Amino acid sequence: MRMQEIREMSREEKLKKLNELENELLRLRTLVRSGGALENPGQLRAVRKDIARVKLALREEGYRV
Repeated sequence: MRMQEIREMSREEKLKKLNELENELLRLRTLVRSGGALENPGQLRAVRKDIARVKLALREEGYRV
């Protein structure tokens, strides 16, 4: 995701996206810890970065995360 896309979202959309990304991160971490292999090893990092971008955009609006 790009910051431009995130900034264009409404607050509710950002919060929904944040929730989806956190669930995805939890799923990926569970998969790795159970011994499974990820299709794309960089996927964990990308999800973490997307979470950080959404949180930054929310903080820019004055919303406490």
